[in-house]
Amino acid sequence: MTKLKQLGYLLFGIAIASAPFSSKAQNYIASNIQANLFSSTPVEDIKAQSNKTNGVIVSKTGEVAFQIPIKSFEFGKKLMQEHFNENYLESDKYPVATFKGNIEPNINWAKDGEYTVNVKGTLTVHGESKARTIAGKITLKNGKASVYTSFDVACADHNIEIPTLVFTKIAKVINVKISGTLSPKN
Repeated sequence: MTKLKQLGYLLFGIAIASAPFSSKAQNYIASNIQANLFSSTPVEDIKAQSNKTNGVIVSKTGEVAFQIPIKSFEFGKKLMQEHFNENYLESDKYPVATFKGNIEPNINWAKDGEYTVNVKGTLTVHGESKARTIAGKITLKNGKASVYTSFDVACADHNIEIPTLVFTKIAKVINVKISGTLSPKN
């Protein structure tokens, strides 16, 4: 199944699941959320960025779903990008990373403001799923929802092997930052 079809099914499923709710319920959707990776060791810092993260928030239920195409990450050095896709994340075999969960506490989606939240759910990277609670902020302004989070992902939690030859260049824990604005979609 292609990545586009997977996203389509995910968005369709969330839209159908929220259909029975009141017409005031709002869904927020974006396909250009920014994701940044950062790895730091005494030998080398590694940075990568993607602007192709897809996200959906169903305000009525507090459900969220995010999906990042692994090959969309861009590195400063092409060789790093090749190693990332071929050797570590095996992006042909595991083309996307996903997070699905629920926002806690429930926020007032009709009121502009900044809300500190936790999202409890499942993070799937490299075919390995782990239950996670991820802290973040949601800012509601002029009918749009902006999201921001920064969290760490341990390579071992997702069966990502780092060869002994390069363990001094790649951290065992990678920092991930997600930020972007989702627009309303009824």
